[in-house]
Amino acid sequence: MIKSLIHKILGKPAAAKRTAHAPHAAHAPGHAPAAPKSGKPPRIPVGKRVDVPASEHGIDPKLVDERARKVVETLQDAGYEAYIVGGAVRDLILGHRPKDFDVATNATPEQVKGLFRRAFIIGRRFRIVHVVYGRGREHEVIEVSTFRAYLDADAAEQVAGNEKTSRKELADKSHVVDASGRVLRDNVWGPQDQDAARRDFTINAMYYDPRTEVVVDYHGGIGDAKKRLLRMIGHPETRYREDPVRIVRVVRFAAKLGFEIEPKTREPVQEMSELLSNVPQSRLFDEMIKLLQTGHARASIEQLRKQGLDRGVFPILDAVFDEARRHPGREQFVQLALADTDRRVSEGKPVAPSFLLACLLWHDVLAHWERNVAQGEPNFPALQSATDAVFDARIGDISGRGKLATDMREIWTMQPRFERRTGNGPATLVEQPRFRAGFDFLRLRGQVGEVEPSLAIWWESFSLADATERRQMLEEVRQQGAAGGGRRGGGRSASAGSRGNAANPPASSDDGDDGDADFAADDAGDGTGDAGIGGDAPARKRRRRRRKPAGEGAARDSSGGDGAGGPGSGSSGAAD
Repeated sequence: MIKSLIHKILGKPAAAKRTAHAPHAAHAPGHAPAAPKSGKPPRIPVGKRVDVPASEHGIDPKLVDERARKVVETLQDAGYEAYIVGGAVRDLILGHRPKDFDVATNATPEQVKGLFRRAFIIGRRFRIVHVVYGRGREHEVIEVSTFRAYLDADAAEQVAGNEKTSRKELADKSHVVDASGRVLRDNVWGPQDQDAARRDFTINAMYYDPRTEVVVDYHGGIGDAKKRLLRMIGHPETRYREDPVRIVRVVRFAAKLGFEIEPKTREPVQEMSELLSNVPQSRLFDEMIKLLQTGHARASIEQLRKQGLDRGVFPILDAVFDEARRHPGREQFVQLALADTDRRVSEGKPVAPSFLLACLLWHDVLAHWERNVAQGEPNFPALQSATDAVFDARIGDISGRGKLATDMREIWTMQPRFERRTGNGPATLVEQPRFRAGFDFLRLRGQVGEVEPSLAIWWESFSLADATERRQMLEEVRQQGAAGGGRRGGGRSASAGSRGNAANPPASSDDGDDGDADFAADDAGDGTGDAGIGGDAPARKRRRRRRKPAGEGAARDSSGGDGAGGPGSGSSGAAD
């Protein structure tokens, strides 16, 4: 009675106490959270619409992609609302040319698809349309999303599991959350003001009409962009629960844009980072790649440390940086790799996740490789098992795993092949699709002293030389090897200076007493085994090489690649 009287005085419903605990009760499997007992709809952080003309926002129309403009105009001509939205508008206001363009409209995915020749509806959690222009490497994708309604998590259907474990429960549902409040489905259409309210940051919630050159701003995004401030729309803790990946996005945008994080947006970040454990590994992996390939990798790592997220968020980075702290040489190699990636992005050059990951995990591979060889395993099988072990332990089961593994393995196995500079092997190597990636990797190794920098210089010159110049370069290497008392191809001389470095690949002794039958054919031949990266060399040719007189074979040994080239030679690199 007393409690009821107090509730009446305060203007609260009698069931207020039970309502406060309703979300927790709803965590039980198979039960949806109870609707608010007050009967009031959830408070929506809808801002006031402000139409900002070109004279105020200062966007240069020349920076707008013509295909994005065409998508907007096609939708508008069909009677729908349509705007360029999100990060593209933010970049335009900052005076940058956006890399990608997204469009938002009140047309449904099916209506959008019907307006374009090459359009595909994708996604289950968040249904959108990809409008595709061009083909091959030159193609461009304009992502078109439908305005979403802002829905409170308490009003959504709830499942106890996640995307994988609750697929049947998620089927045909439009708005679903898990027990922690993370949104698993967000496909309820709504008006533009609610669509803006459900976006993450104010700077990503602006809409630009390329026809009228008007920016529609509901949450002061233009002002925050000019103040270089990163501010969450709505209650930060609620928004992080809806999608914990926003915690990573805060870090990424702060590093990429050089923005300060608004205090209310920053305060819950570290505490709520544990929610990231509910995010699928594949999505978190994608976010890590974005973090490292925005052109601000070093700044991103520093921002992770600043926000207390350098531990426990990305297992790969945890392992890499823990190991790097114990080995200064590895720390230097990782920092050079991050800097190299940033440089390539700034120059407009393509970057591949396989290259950066190969750099981050290289010393893991070497440690396993050395251990396997020490246990008596032949060089190449030791390398294979090392790469498999590291990839399985660090990468795990993610989308695109097979392609990623192949690319990384080829970069790794190419390294010892660079030390074999004899016969047809070098010419074959430079023709490999991933030669440039392997060479860039070698160059970084030279910068930290794993190999002599002159080895990378030689390969760059060889790759640019004509046939005559290449023959001359190979002859010079052969002569240097003969004068060096039997060092083959100058390979070991390139890395002998850092023999004691743990980063050196395990190799057979310089006297050639390797005993590895897997590389016997290459050691006796003229490098034709290297051609096997695209297919096995003819068996007849290999048999003929083995039958040559011992004297000639010995002479060839003096100019061939040494045992250090063994682990990466042969045809197995690409076959895996």
